[in-house]
Amino acid sequence: MQKRVLIVDDEPHILTLVSYHLAKEGFEVTTVDDGRSALDLGQGQPFDFIVLDIMLPQLDGVEVCKRLRKGGIETPILMLSAKGEEFDKVLALELGADDYMTKPFSPRELLARIKAILRRTEKNQLSELPQEEDQSDTKFQVADLSVYLERHQIYKADREISLTPKEFELLVYLLKHPRMTLTRERLLERIWGYDFGQETRLVDVHIGKLREKIEDNPKAPAIIKTVRGYGYKFEGDK
Repeated sequence: MQKRVLIVDDEPHILTLVSYHLAKEGFEVTTVDDGRSALDLGQGQPFDFIVLDIMLPQLDGVEVCKRLRKGGIETPILMLSAKGEEFDKVLALELGADDYMTKPFSPRELLARIKAILRRTEKNQLSELPQEEDQSDTKFQVADLSVYLERHQIYKADREISLTPKEFELLVYLLKHPRMTLTRERLLERIWGYDFGQETRLVDVHIGKLREKIEDNPKAPAIIKTVRGYGYKFEGDK
C-alpha cells in the first residue's frame, strides 16, 4: 500500500523537486503552498507523513504543527526552513515536529530521513497491537518509574506519563544501557535511524523533554545525566 505524503511549501521548485523524488520511490504525494490549506488537509485526510515549511503564507508552519498536535494528529512531521538558527529547530521540535532540515538540502537525505521515521513509526504501531493474554509485558523499574515495554506505558509514582513514540524509544534505549555513556551521535543513529552529526541538537531537545517528564527536578537531573562534551548516561536505580 502506498504511503501518502503531504508536502507544504510556498516555493514551486521545492514542491516539484521533493514530489519528483518521493513519487519515484513509490509515495503518493499531495502538495499545497499555504499554511491554511495544510492545516485543513492535515486535519481532514489520513496522511502517513507531512513535510512542512516554516515560512508560509496565511499560517506559518510552526502554527500549523502546533495546531495539528493539539488536535491529536500524530502524523510524523519533518519541518523545512531557510532559517538556520538554533531557536527555530528547538521551537519546531518542542511543538511536536519529528525532525528538521535547513534549506538547501539534499533530496536523498530528505528521503532517507522520511524512510527512517516511517520505519520507526511502523515498528511502534506494531508493538502497540493487543498482546495475547499469556504474554507477559517486560517491565523496567527505576526509582519511582515503571516502564512497560510492550504496552508503551510509563508510570511515575503510579501516575501515567504521556511520552511521544520518539521519547519512549529514547528512554528505552537509555534504560537498556544503564551507566553507559552514550554519545549524541550514537543516539542519533540508533533512535533516529541515520547519522547526520550536524543534527545532534535533536538528541538534546528530546533529552530535555524527557527530563521534564520523568525527573523530580529537570534542572538537576538524577536519572539522565549529562556527560559534558560527550553525551548522556542513564544512572538507573539509586
